[in-house]
Amino acid sequence: MWKKFIKNFGFPLLAVFLLWTKATLLSLYYFDLEIENSMQKFILIISPISSLLIFIGIGLFAKGHKRNRAVIWISLVMSFILIGDTAYYSFFDDFVTIPVLFMTQNFADLGSSVKSMISYKTILAFADIIILILVNIFWGKKFFTTENIKGKTRTAYYLVAAAVFLVNLGMAETERPQLLTRSFDREYIVKFLGLYNYHIYDMVQQSKTTAQKAMADDSELAGIENFIRANDTGVNAELHGKYKGKNVVVISLESLQDFVIGREINGQEITPFLNDFIKESYYFDNFYHQTGQGKTSDAEFLIDNSLYPLDRGAVYFTNGGNTFTATPAILKKEQNYYTSVMHSNNKSFWNRDMMYPSLGYDRYYNENDYKVTEDTSIGWGLKDQYFFEQSVEKMKEMPKPFYTRMLSLTNHYPFELGEKDLMIEKLKTGDQTVDNYVTTVRYLDESIKHFVEEMKASGLYDNTILVMYGDHYGISENHNRAMSEVLGKEITPVEHVKLQQVPFFIHLPGQTKGETIHKVAGQIDVKPTILNLLGVNANKTSINFGNDIFSPKHKDFVVFRDGTIVTDKYIYKNEKMYDANTGEELKGQKPPKEDLAKAKKSLEYSNSIIYKDLLRFFEVKYERAKTKFE
Repeated sequence: MWKKFIKNFGFPLLAVFLLWTKATLLSLYYFDLEIENSMQKFILIISPISSLLIFIGIGLFAKGHKRNRAVIWISLVMSFILIGDTAYYSFFDDFVTIPVLFMTQNFADLGSSVKSMISYKTILAFADIIILILVNIFWGKKFFTTENIKGKTRTAYYLVAAAVFLVNLGMAETERPQLLTRSFDREYIVKFLGLYNYHIYDMVQQSKTTAQKAMADDSELAGIENFIRANDTGVNAELHGKYKGKNVVVISLESLQDFVIGREINGQEITPFLNDFIKESYYFDNFYHQTGQGKTSDAEFLIDNSLYPLDRGAVYFTNGGNTFTATPAILKKEQNYYTSVMHSNNKSFWNRDMMYPSLGYDRYYNENDYKVTEDTSIGWGLKDQYFFEQSVEKMKEMPKPFYTRMLSLTNHYPFELGEKDLMIEKLKTGDQTVDNYVTTVRYLDESIKHFVEEMKASGLYDNTILVMYGDHYGISENHNRAMSEVLGKEITPVEHVKLQQVPFFIHLPGQTKGETIHKVAGQIDVKPTILNLLGVNANKTSINFGNDIFSPKHKDFVVFRDGTIVTDKYIYKNEKMYDANTGEELKGQKPPKEDLAKAKKSLEYSNSIIYKDLLRFFEVKYERAKTKFE
């Protein structure tokens, strides 16, 4: 009996054991899953088993000698999934989703970013496949290959796999009630159900969201509009329309985090120009990025739409054909602005060439519109200095007024720069990513300085609202050791949240005196702020989850895509509450119910708008109201 069991199931179970070992080691020691107790650790250890039994068990349907080969091929696929998760997590500090996998046109441009994520450790991760092949060659026929497995035996095998999953799910629900229905964070699914079950969950979610648009109708907008009105904190009346008719330039500062502002290394300022620019601009030092898996494209989406990014994938890919009420479309319609995006990159990267028309842009200046040579480019495209120089020349010829969004490139992972462009010494933490980061940040700072000088020389500066924002983090928590050395303090959960602060500048025409504003705000607030300066009523022309930052009633409240809440008093992350000033954990405390409800509803309603394309109904409603008014 035992010999027969080994012959039938020995090889598949060996494959399950090897993959389970690999997945468990990664989950325990590579992914930062914040294991809080021994029960969670036990759940994490058993969580891969059920899905591995199910998928490897597919090989049991193969006949005779083909069975072991089928198991090897399935193991190879499962290993690629695991390695893909590892590579993605190493940079994005997140877990890949199906929408991300459809971003294939981005892969060719990843270049050095992907290369820097691959090491000998990645190659060693396929050692189990080598073991399986050797076992099959030398011992497969003797010990493991036998007659075909009967249907009842396979059924019993899958019942065991299902039982393991139910035990796993029951334990997970005990630790995290309503795990599959209320979690904003993929980390919880991975921690309690395992990587492979997470991917199954992701597939189910994808099928659900695909069906949502077809089932939607305009009645769903009413509740969202009531929520928006209830959370509207008004505008700054003194600034309303004060800069109507002025040009607007919005600059995305690639991967720029706020911790570099005002910081010195070896007596050298990392951002000398931006440090001075604070003295003649509005600078917000508690401003957060709120991006998800779409990173730079998510930041673009937030800035233009005042909607949250999706919990899975990037809106630019999954819903590029939706109807949106974005800033460029509103300014074109309401005030006859010329609208454009300037970015010296492949026009199809992040599906931008398809998305920008949906946002109302007249023109997308991409790499084909710039003079790019080997000497003027690096990594992802044209170096920032040359990009800004050439862009100002194009602005001179644009119809006025214009709304232009610009995306810088050089300060992009893995933060490589040629010797001749180095203007500051590298750090010496031993972490190449962190050590290089300050050099490309310094280059970006110098490029912005030359851009402002060019704008002044062209006569555009005094007639332009200049908005600059960091798009997302540059240094993930995988580099906490080095960052702790740079900052001179431990990277606690609170410090990690505060590292999501990014620079945010608004310079108004004629402004000579700066002001640093300490309000807690985020990228969700940029659109209504810009529209108010230009005299457009943001909430009459569109649906916005943010508010005018200059409003005296603006609430110090930011919610991240994973449900983290930041206010001026507390930080709420992974169901733990911390004092925002001291970082002390406030054990047993939770945020006010209204804050929790606002965070949850904001993310849910924003998801509904995107997944169901609800703004198509708002657009019709707005046009009818406008026609009636006229």
